[in-house]
Amino acid sequence: MKRCLAIGDIHGCYEVLRRLCDYVKLSPEDTLVTLGDYVNRGPNTHAVLDWLIYLDGFCDLQPLRGNHEIMLLHARESESAFRRWKEVGGDVTLRSYAPFEGDEGTLADIPDTHWDFLSQRLLPYYETETHFFVHAGAYPDMPLNEQPDYILYWELFDDPPRHESGKIMVCGHSSQKSGLPLTNGNAICIDTWACGKGWLSCLDVGSGQIWQANQQGETRLLHLDELESL
Repeated sequence: MKRCLAIGDIHGCYEVLRRLCDYVKLSPEDTLVTLGDYVNRGPNTHAVLDWLIYLDGFCDLQPLRGNHEIMLLHARESESAFRRWKEVGGDVTLRSYAPFEGDEGTLADIPDTHWDFLSQRLLPYYETETHFFVHAGAYPDMPLNEQPDYILYWELFDDPPRHESGKIMVCGHSSQKSGLPLTNGNAICIDTWACGKGWLSCLDVGSGQIWQANQQGETRLLHLDELESL
């Protein structure tokens, strides 16, 4: 049966992402919405982007843009933007591209296929008949195609009301240090701090099933109904 799955902020955690995809038993019939923030902080941005590019030909991938991808693209434009990006985990990203272990790496080490994916393939939002997906947030009284960038990519999760469309919002960006997704019935945040001491989460929006994996090699199952509401 075709599923619509959403994965929260990956942040360079390649091994966790692969473990989660295996745990979910991702299939070519699935629609997979990745909520952005693939780069920075975690140990292997290079492999994460390679895997997402592979998945783009394996299943119906709908990759959203996150604020960390925006910062990486801006890092090519000025020295000040480059410094700001490095301060939020870009230094770890560069090391994942370094040709020799122990080198710092440079932006020139990032292959064109990755720049193309980041600049041309990523989406501002995705929607189904019942849900819509954004990296960070959305104004409840504004159509998705009119949302400003600072809301889509930078807004923190703060008990959002139901969107005017009547659809449930699924987002990332606001890391839940508890390791548990957060929901108030109108919206679900599934950034569960994969690059820290939390988990990477995958939500099946149809069934409410949640799969999780972490950097310690553990996996676990949850269900949306089990989560405490705001």
